[in-house]
Amino acid sequence: MTTSRLESLVDNALDRTIAPGYSRVGYAVRRRLPGWPADPEPGALDGRHAVVTGASSGLGTQTARELAGLGAHVHLVVRDAAKGEAVRAGLAAEHGDSFTLHVCDLADLAAVRSLADDLAAADLPLAALVHNAGALPATRTESPQGHELTMALHVLSPVLLTERLLAGLAGHGTRVVMVTSGGMYAQRLRDDDPDYVRDAYSGTTAYARSKRAQVELLPVLQRRWEALRVYATHPGWADTPGVLESLPRFHAITGPVLRDLHQGADTTVWLSAVEPAPEGGTLWHDRRQRPVALTRRTRSTPDRVERMWEWVATSLDLPREP
Repeated sequence: MTTSRLESLVDNALDRTIAPGYSRVGYAVRRRLPGWPADPEPGALDGRHAVVTGASSGLGTQTARELAGLGAHVHLVVRDAAKGEAVRAGLAAEHGDSFTLHVCDLADLAAVRSLADDLAAADLPLAALVHNAGALPATRTESPQGHELTMALHVLSPVLLTERLLAGLAGHGTRVVMVTSGGMYAQRLRDDDPDYVRDAYSGTTAYARSKRAQVELLPVLQRRWEALRVYATHPGWADTPGVLESLPRFHAITGPVLRDLHQGADTTVWLSAVEPAPEGGTLWHDRRQRPVALTRRTRSTPDRVERMWEWVATSLDLPREP
C-alpha cells in the first residue's frame, strides 16, 4: 500500500468515527501524516486586513490572534463593547496596534448593513472575512427582523455582510470563511421551514440546521461571489466558552479530549492565508476538503438548495442572480 493511500485511509477512518477525528487526537494524528499541508508563509498577510466576527472569545479571539501573527491588521467584530475592548487590549499587548474594534449585533440585519457601510468606507485591502459569530439559544428566539436567531446569525448575516462589501473586494483575492459545525452532519436541509416554526424547538437542532444551510449554500455563494474564494470549515470539538455555556454536559464528558483553541482555529487561519488558494465553494476540516453529507438522509437535491437560496435572497432583498 502506498503512503498516500494509507494516509487517506487513516484520515477517512478518523473522520467517519467522529469522536477520534473531531478530538485533539484526530488533529495530532493528522498533523503527523506525511501529506499534512504546509503552513502559510511567515508574513503572508503583511499589509492586508482581515475581519473576524464573534471575536470577543474562543475561536474568534484565537483566529484574530493568529491572523495578526501572519501580519494582518484585524478588525474585531463584537456584540459587547466592554468585553471586546478588553480582548482588543490583550491582543494589542501581544501584537501591537494591529486591531480595530467594531461593535455590532450581527443578528440585527440593520446593524449588519451599518457595519458593512463603515467597513466599505475604509476601503480595506481585505485578505479574509471570517464569519465566526455564533449562538445556541435554549429557547426559540427571534431576531429584530423576525427570523429565528441561529438562521439570522449564521446564514443571513454572513451573506448580507459579504454582499454589502462585495464591490470593494474584487481584485484583493479575498477569502470568505464560514465557521460551521460538524453537528450539521446530523441534520438535513430544512428549506421547508428555515425559521423553525413547525416543529418543537431544540436549540441544538436549530444550531445544526443553520450550519447545514451554511454548507449547502457554499456552491451558490461561490458562483455568486466569483471574485472571492468561499469556504466553510468545522473546527472539530474545541474547548470554547460557548461549548461550556451551551453544552455543559457535553463539555464535562469530552473535556479531556477537546481541542485547544489553536487546534480549533487552525484550518480557518490556514484557509485565510495559504497560497495558492484552495478550490472555493467547499467544506474543510483539518486542512482537507470534506464531504457535505455522510448519509443519504442528509443529502440535498439542487431544488432544495435553490429553495433555501430563494428564502435567503428574499429575506435580504437580494436579486436571486448576481
